[in-house]
Amino acid sequence: MTIRTVFFATALGLAAFSPVVQATQHTMAGSHMSASNHMNMMADGEVRKLDLAAGKITIKHGPIAHMDMPGMTMVFTAKDKALLGKVKVGDKIRFMVSHEDGKMMVTDIQPTN
Repeated sequence: MTIRTVFFATALGLAAFSPVVQATQHTMAGSHMSASNHMNMMADGEVRKLDLAAGKITIKHGPIAHMDMPGMTMVFTAKDKALLGKVKVGDKIRFMVSHEDGKMMVTDIQPTN
């Protein structure tokens, strides 16, 4: 085996490994960004109705930027019913919503009163 062959094999190995390193760094950076961006992705709203048994909450909300949704009043499903215990009808809130399994899911609620 010549020096040229060893060098070429090493360079090929590093080139093949490079996307894995970059993907890992991107994922790690993304996890830090998602924690800091969480608050920026929360929408403002007001609780209009609660259905604790069904795990549903009706919210009159402003625009939900990360979902490109204008302000409106709509019913959401709580990802965890315990979230609904944090609020009552009439409360001003900040909340996080995602689209999961064909449903609009509230994944976080923070009262602002």
